Amino acid sequence: MNRLISSAIIILLMSAALTSCAQLMVKKEIFTKSDSLRGSLTSPYRTCYDINFYHLDVKVNPKDRFISGSVVFKFTATNHFKTLQFDLFDNLNIDKIIYHGKELSGKREFNAVFLTFPQDILKGKQDSFQVFYSGKPTVAKRAPWDGGFVFAKHDGDKDWIATACQGVGASIWWPNKDQQADEVDSALISISVPNDIMDVSNGRLVGTTDLKNGYTRYDWKVVNPINNYDIAVNAANYAHFSDTYKGLKGNLSMDFYVLPENLEKAKTQFNRDVPRMLKAFEYWFGPYPFYKDGYKLVETPHLGMEHQSAVAYGNKYQNGYLGRDRSATGWGLKWDFIIIHESGHEWFGNNITSKDIADMWIHESFTTYSENLFVEYFYGKEAGADYVIGQRKNIKLDGPIIGVYGVNKEGSGDMYDKGANLLHTIRQIINNDEKWRSILTGLNTTFGKKTTTTTQVVNYFNQQSGTNFTPVFDQYLRYKNIPVLEFKQEGNQILMRWKTDVKDFAMPVRLAGQNNFVYPTNNWKVLKTATSLNDIKVDRNFYVDAKIIN
Repeated sequence: MNRLISSAIIILLMSAALTSCAQLMVKKEIFTKSDSLRGSLTSPYRTCYDINFYHLDVKVNPKDRFISGSVVFKFTATNHFKTLQFDLFDNLNIDKIIYHGKELSGKREFNAVFLTFPQDILKGKQDSFQVFYSGKPTVAKRAPWDGGFVFAKHDGDKDWIATACQGVGASIWWPNKDQQADEVDSALISISVPNDIMDVSNGRLVGTTDLKNGYTRYDWKVVNPINNYDIAVNAANYAHFSDTYKGLKGNLSMDFYVLPENLEKAKTQFNRDVPRMLKAFEYWFGPYPFYKDGYKLVETPHLGMEHQSAVAYGNKYQNGYLGRDRSATGWGLKWDFIIIHESGHEWFGNNITSKDIADMWIHESFTTYSENLFVEYFYGKEAGADYVIGQRKNIKLDGPIIGVYGVNKEGSGDMYDKGANLLHTIRQIINNDEKWRSILTGLNTTFGKKTTTTTQVVNYFNQQSGTNFTPVFDQYLRYKNIPVLEFKQEGNQILMRWKTDVKDFAMPVRLAGQNNFVYPTNNWKVLKTATSLNDIKVDRNFYVDAKIIN
C-alpha cells in the first residue's frame, strides 16, 4: 500500500475485505482443471513425497522488476513413484532442473510442473532436486488482497519491496510444493538485493555476503515448520531495533525493521503493543510457538500479513484498523489492530495450519477471536464481549464459512467476525473459563506445528468439553444462516424451538437476565421461565437470531 495512496482508495480497500489477511474472497461457482491441480490434496503426484527442506536462493532486481535464482527441494518419498508435481506460475520461466548433476525436463500444465525421474524413487528414500527459474513475477495490484510482489518507493526514490501471497499461493513467485497440507520442516532463505537496501525474511539472519556485483545476499534460517505462503521478501533501507521478552519459554528475541523516517513512531507503537500482545496470547494460547526463530515485525508497503516470525506491518503507526474501530465500541482504538491480529496468526494459521484453504476459518475465526481475548485480558470480560459483539455489524451472511475442498477455494469472509462470534457462543455453552482456556492452549499443543482439518478441530472440542458441538459448528460453518430461536404463545404457554439448516439441532442458550440455560430443540417445547413474549430476550453473548411467531 503506497504511502501516497489517497484516502479514497483506502476507504475502497477497507470496504473490500474484512481484514488485512483476505486475498481471494471472491465468489466462484465454476472450477477448472487448473484449480484442481492447484488445490488437490489427494493427487498421487503430490502425496508421493513429503517436503523436508527448501533452500531459496533468489536475486531481486527492483529496477527491472525481475527475479532469478533457484530452489533446492529436499524430500522423502512416501510411496514408490517416478513422477511428482511441484508448482510455479507459468509466467515465470523454468531455466533448468538439476537432479544428481544431470538436467531433467519438466512438463508444465497451467501452473503445475510434472517432473519425471530417470528411475523409480523408492518409498522412504530421501532425495533432492534443484529448480532454476527467472522472470518478471506477478506484481500485486492491491496487496495483501491479491498476491505477488510489491515494488514501491519511500522517502523519494528509495526502493521498498515486499511479497504477499496468501490464498493465491507461494508459487506466484517461487517454485515449491504449493499445498498447505505439507509444510516444509525447515528452510534457508537467501535473498540478494541491491547494496543500498537489505532483505528481512523469516527466521534468523545467519549470514550476509557482498556478491561484488552491486548486490548483497542475506541468508535467513527457519528451523520450524512453515507455510509456503509465509515465506517472504521484505527489502528496504531498514532501521533496526530490538528487545527481549521474558516469556513462558524463557527469553524471546523481538526484532523490529522499519523505515528510517518512522523509527521514533515505531519505537513508541511497537514497544507498547508487542509485549502486551505476547503477554495476553501466551496466557490464552500457550507459549509463542517459534522461540527458536524469534519474533520480528517488519514495516511493509502493504497493510499486513502473518508471515511467520517476520510479521508484515503497514498500519501507519495508528491504533485501530487504519484508524477505525471495526467493533464500533471504542475498544478497538486502544491498540494497533495489525500488530494484534497478524501476530495472533502465529498461533492460529502458522502454528496450527489447515490442510486445505477451504478450512481457512481455523486461521481466521480463532485469530479474529484473539482480538476479543486481547481486549478482555487488559480491559475486562465485559469489554471483550462488547468488542466481539460489536463486530457482528460486519457480518454479511452471504455464504458458508467453509469453502470448496480440493480446488484452492476458501469460504465466505464471514469466517472472521461470524467465526469469532461462533467461538464466543461456544464459550458461553461451556460456561467454564478455565476449561475454555485449557481448550485453547490444548489446541496449540495438540495441533501445533501440524496441519489439520475442521473435523479434527471439532472433535477436539467435543472430547475436551464433553459436549457434542458438531451440530453447532456445522450450522455456523457449513450454512450461511445462523440459528433462529422462535417463540410463540399458545393459550397461557410460551413455546420455543430452533429453526436451523442442521437437523436435530439442540444448542442450549441463556435468556437475558437469567443464569440458567434453556434447552430448545427443532421441535416446539414449553418455555417455563417466561410468562410473556414481551419479556423474552436472548443473552447478548449468544450469536443467534430470535423471532416471535404470531
